[in-house]
Amino acid sequence: MCSVKKPMATTLADCEAMVAAARESGKFLMIGQNQRLTKAHQKARQLVADGVLGDILTFRTTFGHGGPETWSVDPGKNTWFFDKSKAAMGAMADLGIHKTDLIQYLLGQTVVEATAKVTTLDKRGADGQLIGVDDNAICIYRMSGGAIGTMTASWTYYGAEDNSTVLYGTKGILRIYDDPAYSLKLITAGGEKVLYELEAIQTNDNQTASGVIDCFMDCLTGNTPPAISGESVLTAMRAVFACLESSRTGRAVSVAQD
Repeated sequence: MCSVKKPMATTLADCEAMVAAARESGKFLMIGQNQRLTKAHQKARQLVADGVLGDILTFRTTFGHGGPETWSVDPGKNTWFFDKSKAAMGAMADLGIHKTDLIQYLLGQTVVEATAKVTTLDKRGADGQLIGVDDNAICIYRMSGGAIGTMTASWTYYGAEDNSTVLYGTKGILRIYDDPAYSLKLITAGGEKVLYELEAIQTNDNQTASGVIDCFMDCLTGNTPPAISGESVLTAMRAVFACLESSRTGRAVSVAQD
């Protein structure tokens, strides 16, 4: 059993090799995609699967805050997060993988096409120059079930952290973690509102138990496959690297999800 943090690796080839090694050795590989474990996200997945929203047509999912320089282990403008030789990617690897994996989890679909702009807009290092990794990623995803939506990851939300997702279906709208009072808000096409008071999502200022360690220990003690397997997260990593290619080439990129 092996558990690693997100992102799985800094190259797609390494991600593929990790999953292959786990499969061939008969071992379990778990990735710490903790957003799958929150009560609101699990409830939202259930509502989608039960058809409460009908067919999901569009979505938006966002993760943005003011940047890692205020809370990383080496805070300040010299943080390793800003060093491309150490971090490889910026906001996309830090935050974008969370929401890419999450939208696949919520919808039960995979990303099959990505169009993206992954860029550096504002963050500067100690030398006053723009940092070598991205501080913003704005991506359009087409999903295997036909839904189309946006995924935004940002280190330049200089105010309240945004960790919200909104799903727009043929029977209504589901708003997740975009209201401080209610973790979930379901608004049906007929105007009915259903409000769910679950737990608040983690922020950098309010760290709570993520559930990842519990999930890992359950695998060890029960010798059972992890809920967040490397194989399931690999599809999200393929989408992340497709976004980088799209941003570099200026075209939509198909994502092979064999």
